[in-house]
Amino acid sequence: MTTLKNPPEGRAMLIGSQPLRDHGEATRLVLKYVPEIPNWVQLPLFRQEGMVAQFVDGMPGLVRGAERTFIDVTAENFDEEMAAFFEAYLAVAEHGDRLDESRFALGTDVAAGFFSLLELLRDRSDPLFAVKGQITGPITFCTSLTDQDRRAVFYNEAVREAAVKMLALKAAWQAQRLGEFGVPVIIFIDEPVLASYGSSDMISISRDDIAGCLKEVIDAIHQHGGLAGVHVCANTDWSLLLDSDVDVVNFDAYGYFDKLILYGDALRRFLASGRYLAWGLVPTSQADHVAAATGDNLWALWRSCLQRLGAMGIDTEMVGRQSFITPSCGTGSLTPELSRRVLELTRELSERIRHS
Repeated sequence: MTTLKNPPEGRAMLIGSQPLRDHGEATRLVLKYVPEIPNWVQLPLFRQEGMVAQFVDGMPGLVRGAERTFIDVTAENFDEEMAAFFEAYLAVAEHGDRLDESRFALGTDVAAGFFSLLELLRDRSDPLFAVKGQITGPITFCTSLTDQDRRAVFYNEAVREAAVKMLALKAAWQAQRLGEFGVPVIIFIDEPVLASYGSSDMISISRDDIAGCLKEVIDAIHQHGGLAGVHVCANTDWSLLLDSDVDVVNFDAYGYFDKLILYGDALRRFLASGRYLAWGLVPTSQADHVAAATGDNLWALWRSCLQRLGAMGIDTEMVGRQSFITPSCGTGSLTPELSRRVLELTRELSERIRHS
C-alpha cells in the first residue's frame, strides 16, 4: 500500500474521457475544474483512443485491420514475436530506467492527451496535490481483445500473461513520467467489465484470476512510486477490490452506494488501513440525470451517505478525510455541454464538502 503525504479531504478529480476532438481544449478544461489533481484526457471520438486500441500497441501477434484489431496466434512468426516481447519485458523489468525507450511507452499517436498534460503542467506554477493517469484494466482488456477466431485472449494463458505484463509496464511508465512534477501520482485501472463478475458472462473467470491480474498491475504502479486506484462504473463484488492491495477504490456512489455498504466489514478494514474512497457522486450515465443534478441535491446525497456509514459504526470524519470526489464515470458519451456540466458539478460539490 502507498499513501499520500496529506489526506484528500474531498478534493476533486476526474475520470479520463471527454466528448471533444481537441486535446488541448480538453486538458485546459481539466486544469480549470480540477487544478489540484489534473489527469490526462482520453477522447473516444478518435478510434485509437478506445479502451483497447489506446493500449494495445506492443502486443505480439497484433493485427490492425480496417474492421477490427485482433491477435493472430496462428501467424507464422507468432512464436518469435512472443519471445521478443518477453525479452523486452525482462530487459525493462531489470532496468526500470529504460521504460521510456521501450515498447511499453505510450506514443503521441494514441495518447495525445498525456503529452498535452505534460506540456501544460510544465508551464504552470500553481500548486498540485497529485497528478492522475489511467489505463484499461487487465480483465476488461483481455476479455475485450480477441484472437483471429474472435475468442477473448483472456482464455489463452500465454497471451493473457503478455497482455497483463504489457499493461503493468504501461501503467508504470505513466507513473514514472508523471512523477517529474514532484507530487504523488495516482494511476487508475479502469475495469468496467468487473460489473459482470458473478454473471454468466464471466462464469469461467475465477476470483483468483481477477485478483492475480490486478495485483500485477498494482504492484508495477507501486514499484514506480505511484498509488493505484481501480475504477468500476457500476456494481461488482466490492470485496474483490477492498481486500486487494489497491490504494483507491472509485465507485459509482450516485447509483450504487447501497451495494457498496453491503460489504461493511471489508469497507471498515479498507478505511482503517488508511486507504481512500473516490466517490462517483456526479451522474454521467444518463443525460436526464446530469441535466437534473444540482449542487444542493448532490450535497444532500453525500450527507445521506455519511449518515448511513455513521449508523454502521464507521467514523464519518475519517471517511471525509480519506475521500475524493469524482464523476460516476467519464463523460465521453455525453454532449460537450453536459460534459462541462459534470465538471462544474464535481468542482462545486468538492468545494462544498471541503469548506463545510
